[in-house]
Amino acid sequence: MSPDKHYFKDIIYVSDGHIRRADVLVEEGIIAFINNKEELPPTTALANSIGEESAFGAPSLLLPGIIDEHVHSREPGLTQKGDLTTETHAAAAGGVTTILDMPNVVPQTTSLEALADRFDLGARHSFVNYSFYFGATNSNAHLLSQLDPSTVPAVKLFMGSSTGGMLVDRGEALDAVFQQSPLPIMAHCEDSDIIARNMRQAQQHYGDDPDVSHHPEIRSREACLCSSRLAAELARKHNKHLHIAHVTTAEELTLAHPRHFEQPFSSLPEKGSAGLITLEACVPHLLFTDEDYSTLGTRIKCNPAVKTRADRDALRQALTDGRIFTIATDHAPHLLTDKQGGCKRAASGMPMVQFSLPAMMQLVEEGVLPITQLVQLMSHNPARLFSIEGRGFIRTGMKADLVLLRRTPWTLTPERIVSRCGWSPLEGRTFTWQVEETYCNGHLIYNKGIFAEGNTHAQRLRFER
Repeated sequence: MSPDKHYFKDIIYVSDGHIRRADVLVEEGIIAFINNKEELPPTTALANSIGEESAFGAPSLLLPGIIDEHVHSREPGLTQKGDLTTETHAAAAGGVTTILDMPNVVPQTTSLEALADRFDLGARHSFVNYSFYFGATNSNAHLLSQLDPSTVPAVKLFMGSSTGGMLVDRGEALDAVFQQSPLPIMAHCEDSDIIARNMRQAQQHYGDDPDVSHHPEIRSREACLCSSRLAAELARKHNKHLHIAHVTTAEELTLAHPRHFEQPFSSLPEKGSAGLITLEACVPHLLFTDEDYSTLGTRIKCNPAVKTRADRDALRQALTDGRIFTIATDHAPHLLTDKQGGCKRAASGMPMVQFSLPAMMQLVEEGVLPITQLVQLMSHNPARLFSIEGRGFIRTGMKADLVLLRRTPWTLTPERIVSRCGWSPLEGRTFTWQVEETYCNGHLIYNKGIFAEGNTHAQRLRFER
């Protein structure tokens, strides 16, 4: 399958902190030429500046393809919920051209053989660009030095329970992971002892399966902060790059290392960015608060828990002041039957990869962050964080991973959902921006609800380390 040739005439594109009107030519899977014509002010008034019909149709935006660094495709072993085929089609429908997939599947990606098997599955089934994390356990730190830094993005470390048996909770095992990893460490930080204590107390008051409204009391801010602080201490001790996944509390924002704040749009991280502590925010924690449990119930149950409005607002503020480095989804599809029950029985996680970009564009519309910052957090910074080769920017010579958005209001109804689980906590919401076209390595893979055939356009990622 050869890449298509595409010519975007008088398109408005966003990259490297700029909003520009330009002609953009794509050939042989690469952005071959950019003819910049006009600089537009990089403000949250962007929507107003392009909100009128032009000679070439409804207002539209060309962005770098979204890099979602935190996805659970569920393959292998949990494919009744989703698989690489269904969930990467959902990604493409949402303008996501690259995913980094988590290791807590069945079997877990905690051996070199399991990792090789997953790369084989990716080649056969992924509809967008892909790579897979290697999962740390209490007993596999000796394998970490054997990982290839050019093909594996990071080591995923679960420091909280309910993660499919991958909890690393022994002090010597945690120390060994940080000591021996040649890669960045991406950590899920929740203290299991605190969670267990809180669950016992909640069960004494509310019964065996407390209502989901108590989920943020059980998976508490104390549990998050205690674990995150420990991870930060270990990272500093061993001079390793720690990326804390899905932060949920205002207090955790203080852990961000200031060094990366000075990195310009045009730069990759320093080679061997040891000593950095970077933070990821996930879409559910930027959208929902504990007030939403009363209407959405277990549909928004996830780990770590959605917390207070004050926490959500602090996370939103941190999107623009440098403390949050990336936005991801923690896309975790479950069947609705899995979501029945309360804090104990209902599964944690929700599908989000298809609608993360439209949802974040609503925050742009509301003035929470400028469009240039959204692109930095969802495209530029994930590429910089993992040193992803040739992706994440609209620049001459880069891979043509692109998404075309059109300013056309629409409402999320069930028939739009591509994920196998068939539901979304965002159903019924109206969005201003719609993903119209998605390009992966120069191929038009999604066009107004129609998907390309096959998956030979998708590529396994390479990391420049």
